[in-house]
Amino acid sequence: MERTGGDRDRHVGRRALLVGGLGAAAGAAALGRGELAHVWDRLSGGGTPRENGAVDFPGAQWAAASPANYRRADRPHDYAIDRVVIHTVQGSYAMALRVFADPAHAAAAHYVVRRDGRVAQTVREQDVAFHAGNRAYNERSIGIEHEGFVDRASSFTDAMYRSSARLTADICARYGIPVDRQHIIGHVEVPGADHTDPGRHWDWAWYVRLVRETRERSGP
Repeated sequence: MERTGGDRDRHVGRRALLVGGLGAAAGAAALGRGELAHVWDRLSGGGTPRENGAVDFPGAQWAAASPANYRRADRPHDYAIDRVVIHTVQGSYAMALRVFADPAHAAAAHYVVRRDGRVAQTVREQDVAFHAGNRAYNERSIGIEHEGFVDRASSFTDAMYRSSARLTADICARYGIPVDRQHIIGHVEVPGADHTDPGRHWDWAWYVRLVRETRERSGP
């Protein structure tokens, strides 16, 4: 779980855009048309409408992260989603929900999976969660946290694997993400990451097989 630094984004304030004079105008021009569109969307609240408490994965519990721990976006219309990043909390499910709701934490993942398979969604998939410690990967991925510790094999239960696999299979189906280790990765594999999760006890071969089997059963 990433605890500091957000997605190392360059934030552009409303004041700089509206009253900064020629200097601000020149700086805004330097951002380019695409970045200005993203900035305007964040300031105006545009993009796909949000329904309070709605979840993207059926059966998930909504547990909102602080807006300081993610960036509003309109994915996949502004950023394509082509990765799922697997994390380990280094703590409990309840702790993850608590810190994601704390604006001082500066990080959150889209989902948290409990030992018994319960799933909470804390950030909408259309938004950019600060979970990977790499801006480009935050923009292109969905982050899934798992209750437990990287050095405890007992953290990763059958119920957790199966529930997480259903979630990842559903994400891959909706965004056309290939079910393979190039597109379902660990936090440790994110460029520049200083984290080791999900750790050596995470059974990648079985997990990807579960995701693939679930995806194939669900059909096109």
